[in-house]
Amino acid sequence: MSEPVPGIVIAGAAGRMGRRLIGVLRDSPAARLAGAVVRPGHDWVGRDAGEAAGGPAIGVRVSDDPVAVMVGAQVVIDFTTPAATVAFAELAAQARAVHVIGTTGLSGDDIAAIDRAARHTVVIRAGNMSLGVNLLAQLTARVAAALDEDFDIEVIEAHHRHKVDAPSGTALMLGEAAARGRGRRLSALREGVRDGITGARARGGIGFSATRGGDIVGEHDVLFAGPGERIVLRHVATDRGIFARGALRAALWGQGQKPGAYDMTDVLGLRG
Repeated sequence: MSEPVPGIVIAGAAGRMGRRLIGVLRDSPAARLAGAVVRPGHDWVGRDAGEAAGGPAIGVRVSDDPVAVMVGAQVVIDFTTPAATVAFAELAAQARAVHVIGTTGLSGDDIAAIDRAARHTVVIRAGNMSLGVNLLAQLTARVAAALDEDFDIEVIEAHHRHKVDAPSGTALMLGEAAARGRGRRLSALREGVRDGITGARARGGIGFSATRGGDIVGEHDVLFAGPGERIVLRHVATDRGIFARGALRAALWGQGQKPGAYDMTDVLGLRG
């Protein structure tokens, strides 16, 4: 007898990632859409989620009541806002549902609240869900470990004009990987915002540059600039579907895992 496929609730269903996730789940034999949640008052409330996302009807009505929608669900996939994600973390913990988080811009307090929820359920949080970016993070740590502080590190990222946080969650993830490679914490090496007369760059610092414009899905370079040479590691996303597919992969991996905080390194088997 085959195992039942997990029911997945999409938080922030009307967003860019929410729409992609609806399409990915509609076409997936490995999971089913159990619910779609939007903020109260949104014009999607009561509509069929598939039709609202621009596809065929799938028989799931969009709701603004996350508590009701999560009843009986096995997973919540969450690409929303920091405040909403913290609230969803508590609800997912109460429901013992796997919580897959792709929300960026989380503060230290937000992450602490999410980690508390992870005592009761599986939480998989990542600044980026793609295989390529997570491989890039692994390479970044290795290169940073191999090079000394004569090589300056700059994380350069570009996203669409509607993105509200900078640096991106992925850029920070790459910065953390670079710091880890140097045996330090990013908070000790991160350079501040550059504007005006900033003075010379500090030796060993990790800087960030952000571009916002058009419909850029996501581009990330890690630049190691040393005397007489430069090394550039790069990832370019051309289809937001890679993040939706990565989130689904995380949701399926989380089934049967012990409660705790995980990331895509665990999901992809890249740890160590």
